[in-house]
Amino acid sequence: MADDIGIAPQSAAGGIVANGMGAQDQAVGVEDRGYHRAIRATGGALVKRARLRHGTAMASPPPRRIRLSPDESRLAALEAARALLIETGPQAVTLKAVAGRIDRTHANLLHHFGSAAGLQKALAAHLADTITATIGKAVNAARRGELAPRIIVDMTFDAFDKEGAGALASWMLAAGNEDALDPVVDAIHRLVVKLAASATTPDMGELIRDNTLMLVLLALGDSQLGGPMAAALDLPREKAREIATRSLSFALSQEAGQPSVKAEV
Repeated sequence: MADDIGIAPQSAAGGIVANGMGAQDQAVGVEDRGYHRAIRATGGALVKRARLRHGTAMASPPPRRIRLSPDESRLAALEAARALLIETGPQAVTLKAVAGRIDRTHANLLHHFGSAAGLQKALAAHLADTITATIGKAVNAARRGELAPRIIVDMTFDAFDKEGAGALASWMLAAGNEDALDPVVDAIHRLVVKLAASATTPDMGELIRDNTLMLVLLALGDSQLGGPMAAALDLPREKAREIATRSLSFALSQEAGQPSVKAEV
């Protein structure tokens, strides 16, 4: 029995000597001798394991799964996918990996997303909705003079770089998913429509659209080639962010010069 739990029946290092057994040990059968030797040789670390082999203790029941609604289960999967994207990269965002993260089955994830490509597209939409909502609030704060334009620029650039949106988009396009960027484009379009709707003049609405195009393309390109390009041109790594900040600052100053007050979006 001692071999079953991974120890030798006798061990000089462990201090087990067959002839040195006490009266209590002699009173039990051969199977129980192995049990007591295991306890003396290994201490508390193997007590549970040894008892389980003799049926003297029941294992703790596995933790019960928390029952989630379909929407909650889907959101949990998307948050787990987002964590994997940031930690490991887009290649790690698979149905199996996400299911393991949230203690769900592969079949459960298939039910929600249909395929790995479906999961990735849903993740892109989730990222875009979350990011544009945050940026929209930041823009309103900047319009009131409560937030520096550079903060908006950093939020946008970080979304594509540190949070993995740019890498995810490239990965999906390389995999042949031609509509990979649709959720991102749709979310940005909705944000621009809201921002432009509160502009005081058509020219200001046009300026908002121009700056959105500039900011998104700069952020996406910077997430892919920003480092190598800055090094090749002997420019600071932050140069693209500085360019975006100047343009956005100009747009906000133009808005601030308008006579009427804009509503928030």
